[in-house]
Formats: sequence, structure tokens, C-alpha cells
Amino acid sequence: MDTTNTHTPTNRTLAVIDGGLNFKGGVEPLPTPSKPKLLDQVRDAIRARHYSDRTEKAYVHWIKRYIFFHDKRHPAEMAEPEIGRFLSSLATDGHVSASTQNQAFNALLFLYADVLGKKVGLIEGVVRAKRPQRLPVVLTKEEVKKVIDHMNGLPRLMAILLYGGGLRLMECCHLRIKDIDFSRNEIVIRAGKGDKDRHTMLPTAIKESLSRHIEAVRCQHQKDIEKGLGGVAMPNALGRKYPNAGREWPWQWVFPAPHHYTDRVTGEKRRHHLHESVLQRAVRDAAVKASVSKPASCHTFRHSFATHLLEDGYDIRTVQELLGHRDVSTTMVYTHVLNRGGRGVRSPADSLCSATASSL
Repeated sequence: MDTTNTHTPTNRTLAVIDGGLNFKGGVEPLPTPSKPKLLDQVRDAIRARHYSDRTEKAYVHWIKRYIFFHDKRHPAEMAEPEIGRFLSSLATDGHVSASTQNQAFNALLFLYADVLGKKVGLIEGVVRAKRPQRLPVVLTKEEVKKVIDHMNGLPRLMAILLYGGGLRLMECCHLRIKDIDFSRNEIVIRAGKGDKDRHTMLPTAIKESLSRHIEAVRCQHQKDIEKGLGGVAMPNALGRKYPNAGREWPWQWVFPAPHHYTDRVTGEKRRHHLHESVLQRAVRDAAVKASVSKPASCHTFRHSFATHLLEDGYDIRTVQELLGHRDVSTTMVYTHVLNRGGRGVRSPADSLCSATASSL
């Protein structure tokens, strides 16, 4: 009679249970999963912290430049001296601005602290780029009107929103249907700079045209649904939590792109928002046609929005909330560009009688 215990684990079974780390009798160990590449680790760490796509792109860019600057040495083999030489080179050889150098420094700090788990100590001898005191470019109300009058179609509507609500460029592009409240004349900015939400006003001057535009977007979305399309990207993990939400009307873009794209992860055909370069190019061309001598851009509308509100007598705290500034000192810069002369002081030449002034 065979008394062998059929339930006795074999050497191979023991090896499998032990994860291939302790094998006997010549049994091959289980293959260990390969460690992700460094830049993939950086991307995973950024996405785990819900940083923006632009932050991810910028950090990966600077980490690449840091590695190539040191002849493709692994960052784990380098420390404070190598970081210092790289940052100094940006200032002395690259002539980058202070904000650009700080962005590169933040990317390297993130790499070492959150990816490699190494603490960066004091970095000595770094040549820092000078941070000049610059005033924002502000258009007068007449100049704003001239620029907008030389625009048409969708870019014109978006430009009025930039100026009328103080929106940043990407805040305008990222607007969804649910963020527009016509009954309260209000726009909700979701996940703005610093991942903060805020409210701003909806200009009544474009309520009718914006309503017509949204109705056209609704018709376009309905046609997409009939074709089995109609999906948009969802923020964070909402796409997994609510799989069908991306096809629902409230989540659609206010300013959708004219064409679909295929998501690289899911393979689903979706519609993206209008690319920001369309609006940037339209504003630049309109400023040239309007013969505006100032370097006007999309962000100039936001600067003009804040300045014109202060000129109209609105409280600076109100303007701060509308702009979404964390500190009122950031908003204070607009008090230096008010249309009242230097520091809001009246020129003594204005007190001269008109006869004397006309003879000058």
C-alpha cells in the first residue's frame, strides 16, 4: 500500500510559495518584475499627487536636461554639486529667467525627494538668475475693444470671456457645460492654478451669443452620440468611478475641438477641447491688425480685467477673489498700473491753467 502523503509540498511548490527567492533542487526562481524607468517613475509620482499635465511635462523636461548635462549619469549617483553646476549653467550660459531657474530647481527637488528618496542639502555657489521687477502689460478699455473687434467666431467669444471674467487661457479652454450658470451670471473655475476652484462673473454682453454657441455644441454632441461617440476625458479617477459620465452632456467641453482623437490608454475615440494655440494665434493677429503697440497676449486680457476693476473703484479683496490669487500682495501689482499716472498721483502740470498748458 502506498503511504506517500500526496499533500506534501514539493520543492517546486515551496519555490513558488516563496516567490522564487528560495528555491531548492535546481528549480528556477520566478522572474522578478523589471523596475520602471526613471522618467516613468517620475510620471507616476506626479500623477499620484494629482499635479497638472503641464507640471508633469515641465518636470520631465528639466530632469532630462539635467541628466544630459552630466553626460547621462544617473541622478542617484549625483548630489548637491552637480545640481549646483546645472542651475548655474542655466543662468550663466542659458540666460534663463529667475522663474525658469526656480522651475528647474523644483523639478530636481521633486526628483530627489519624492522619486529617489534622497534629501537634498545646502547647495552652495549657485549663480541665481536675477528676478527683475516687471509690471504687467495692461491695455486700455479702448485698446481691448479694438483688439476684440478684429476677432470673430469662437476666438472672439473666448477672448471676451478672458477679459470679462479674468480667466487664464487654460481655464477658458477647460470650461465644461456644467461650469456655466446663466441664471446667476456666474462661471465656476474648476481646478485652476494651484488646483483651486473659484467663482467669477459671466459677462452679460455675451450671454446670448454664448447660449447660441452652447446650443450648437449640444447638437454636435447629439450627433456624436448617435455615431457611438460623444466621450470626453474625465478629471482624475472619475472616468473609472463613473464610466458613462464622459458621454453625459454636463461634462462636455464648452469649446470642443473640431475633430476627435484616440486615447492612447483606452483606445476610445474622444473629443478634446479646442487647442489653446488657436486662441493665442487669433489674439496675436488681432493685436497686429488693431495696431496696438503693446505686446498683447491672452494673459493681457486678465491683467486688463483686474486693472479696470480697480479703476472702477472695486475693492482689491474682491478683485483678489475673482482672480483666484492666494495672497493679496499678488493683486497689489495692479495698483501700480492704474490709469492715474505714477502711483495714482496727479501730475502738478494738470493744475496749470488751460491757457498756460496750451502754450507749452
